[in-house]
Amino acid sequence: MGGGIAQVVAASGRRVSLHDAAPGAVERGLETMRKSLARLEEKGGAPPDEVLARVEPVDDLVPADLLVEAVVEDAEVKEDVFRRADRTLPAEAILASNTSSIPITSLARVTQRPDRVIGMHFFNPVPVLKLVEIIRARDTSDETANAITELARALGKTPAVANDFPGFVSNRILMPFINEAVWALHDGVAEAEAIDTIARLGFAHPLGPLALADLIGLDTCVAIMEVLHEGLGDAKYAPCPLLRQYVHAGRLGRKTGRGFYEYES
Repeated sequence: MGGGIAQVVAASGRRVSLHDAAPGAVERGLETMRKSLARLEEKGGAPPDEVLARVEPVDDLVPADLLVEAVVEDAEVKEDVFRRADRTLPAEAILASNTSSIPITSLARVTQRPDRVIGMHFFNPVPVLKLVEIIRARDTSDETANAITELARALGKTPAVANDFPGFVSNRILMPFINEAVWALHDGVAEAEAIDTIARLGFAHPLGPLALADLIGLDTCVAIMEVLHEGLGDAKYAPCPLLRQYVHAGRLGRKTGRGFYEYES
């Protein structure tokens, strides 16, 4: 996600500083960006070298006009990033999170600029999907919301504004759908391929819910469901036991080569 966000920002003509604490993650991200840009060049997009020249790998957070955080879906990890960003970026900079479900207000709380904290939730694959879900925290200012809405449009995206409730709009709808598909598999209603075929052809979805879960990452799905379950206090948001079992077994989806389906490395 971080590489995809960096790509669309750089493709818009803006400079990007790309940081990831995980060894090798930036290099892998740049290689993925190069391949993506090469495919887009065949359709009339800018040359990869031209876009990548605006992306600078950095060893830590650096001063900038905007931070877009896309780290693991863990509140403590994200809060640490926001604390450090609050110290590093200029006071007028906006701090945005690509979180799928963690409350933006809780991230704003650890900074000295809650009015300049906002959710900027891109969708995977970022260079292809048009939606950006913009989440206003309790203290997000109109100025901040307007600036990020206009930026999303400048990136060629379609912004949609939501308020700061668990799961926002997208995952409050999507994750129970995925979870119910896992329950259907768990209960033996149908095999995974049949469940996805019915969803794809019956609902005109490009991916079935189980294949989509594999793309998102089953561990991420569980993390989002837990935020929904805790935040909304309704048992219907509890992750299916089979979903947890797959995560415990290391079957996280495409990123590990195996989830509900198996993938070539």
